[in-house]
Amino acid sequence: MTFSAQALQLDGTAEADRIAAAMRRQLKEIRRRGIVLGLSGGIDSSVTAALAVRALGPERVLGVFMPEADSDPESLELGRLLAAHLGIRSVLEDIAPALAALQCYERRNAAVASVIAEFTPQWRFKLVLPGPEHQGLNFFAVVARSPQGAEIRRRLPLDAYLAIVAATNMKQRVRKTVEYHWADRLNYAVAGTPNRLEYDQGFFVKQGDGAADLKPIAHLYKTQVYALAETLAIPEVIRRRRPTTDTYSLPQGQDEFYFNLPYEQLDLCLYGRNHEVAAAEVAAAAGLAVAVVERAYKEIDTKRSTTRYQHLPPLLVEAIPDVGGARP
Repeated sequence: MTFSAQALQLDGTAEADRIAAAMRRQLKEIRRRGIVLGLSGGIDSSVTAALAVRALGPERVLGVFMPEADSDPESLELGRLLAAHLGIRSVLEDIAPALAALQCYERRNAAVASVIAEFTPQWRFKLVLPGPEHQGLNFFAVVARSPQGAEIRRRLPLDAYLAIVAATNMKQRVRKTVEYHWADRLNYAVAGTPNRLEYDQGFFVKQGDGAADLKPIAHLYKTQVYALAETLAIPEVIRRRRPTTDTYSLPQGQDEFYFNLPYEQLDLCLYGRNHEVAAAEVAAAAGLAVAVVERAYKEIDTKRSTTRYQHLPPLLVEAIPDVGGARP
C-alpha cells in the first residue's frame, strides 16, 4: 500500500475511552483522588483536561493558569474558556514575581544583550532555527525587535544560547512547582501534556514540564491529538490555534524553535522513521522534497540521542531492591 497521512487516523471515541480507563487505573495504582494540570490554552493541555474529565468527572479535575511577563494574553483567555467549557475548577497563579525573584528575566536579558548590544528589557525577542531548507548543522539565532519596530537577527554563540535556555527553563520548573503544590494540597496527581512528537524528541524541560505522575497523550502524534480534540468537542477557537511555545516575548511557533517543520509534516516523518517507511514515500505524502525528509530522519535520530538524558531517572551506583532506579 502507498504510504499516506491516513496512517495517523484513529477511532477518536474508542481511543478517548481507552485513555480514560487507563487514567482511572493509574490513579488507583498511585492512590490519588484526581488530576491537576496546567492549562495553557493550547491543544495538548485542552485534550488532556478533557480526557481527565471523561475519566473522573469535572469535580475531580483542577486546572491551573500560570501566566508570566512574556505570556500571550490569549493563552489565559483560551485556558479560561476551556475550563468553563469543561466545567472544571481552576486557579490563577501569576508566576512572574517568582521568576523575577529568581532573576530569570535579568539573566536572560543579559545573555541577549551580550549578542545584541542595543538590546534593553523593553525589546522583545525569540530564538529561531535556520529552517527546513538549511544544509549542515543546526544553529540558533536570536531575533530581537525594538519598541520602535527595528528588528535584528544574530547567530547565537553557544555560551549565550545556554544562558538564555537555562534562565528560560525556570519558567517550566516554577510552573511544575505550583502544580505539585496543588496536587499535594488535594491529594491529586499531576498530569503531563506532551504529545508523542514532543515526548519522543525531548521537547520538554527535565523536572519542569517533563515532570508528571502520568502522561495520557504521550503516545499520540500531534495530528492525532487534533483529531481527538474534535471528538472531545474542544472549542474550535482552541483547535484552530497554531502550536506555540509561549515562552519568549515575540510570538514563536514550535517549528521555528525546535522542530524545523510544521507538525503535520513532521508527524509523518516521525511515523515513517518509526515504521521504516522509505523517505521518498514520506516525501510524497507530506509534500516535501526527499532530501528534506532524509534530513528530518537524521534530525529525529540526533534529537533522540542528545535528549536521552531528559528521559532518564536519577542514576544509581547499583539498583535498590524493590525500589528501582537507573544504573549507569
